[in-house]
Amino acid sequence: MTKNVLIDNLLEPLNGETTAKFDINAGDGNLIIDQIVDGEQVLASGELQYFEKQGLPVRNAVSINGQTILTLKGGGAGQPWFRFPWAACNGATEWRLHLNPTVPSDISAHSDGGNVSLDLAGISITHVSADTGGGNVYVVLPGKVIDLNVTARTGAGNVVVHIPSNVAARIHATVGLGKVIMDSRFSKIDDSTYQSSDYDGAANKVEVTVSSGAGNVSITTE
Repeated sequence: MTKNVLIDNLLEPLNGETTAKFDINAGDGNLIIDQIVDGEQVLASGELQYFEKQGLPVRNAVSINGQTILTLKGGGAGQPWFRFPWAACNGATEWRLHLNPTVPSDISAHSDGGNVSLDLAGISITHVSADTGGGNVYVVLPGKVIDLNVTARTGAGNVVVHIPSNVAARIHATVGLGKVIMDSRFSKIDDSTYQSSDYDGAANKVEVTVSSGAGNVSITTE
């Protein structure tokens, strides 16, 4: 089947934009997002796998008042493979995106059933939403944020969110069949909410909403 997997190379110019919004839908595939590390002066680059029968991923970029809105969506010609919904969490294709770390970005990342991995440690972000129908979700947050809101959800896999030790946090965590695994830095303040002791007075803080229907939810820190 691998002979039917092609790659669409992404190279989105910076064009002097000051902020960005990314709306990424990888279809049934795995989605990996991290930062550009070679100093390339572009907004985003990457490699998007797709099946020949599905056609090229759909992409659209518009600029509004200094902000680039980049939308990427997997081709809609149908999935040429079959997987039971309870099968191991993994996608048939993989998207790897590298974002400019200096451009403040609003990121929405979705997969219908693959894994979603966001390594945002060195990226300037203003909002994060990551979800998948049945895969795992892994999110690493940066060490400098201001009133950041993060959502990470899955229907059946595990969710792991890593919060740096210098970032205060309030966490809303819910599970169906799994369990909540919470770092000891965060105290439970009601049935589903946990909070660091310095949250109320902190400028460098994040509010995180995490949930899984059938897997575990874990919050880690340094």
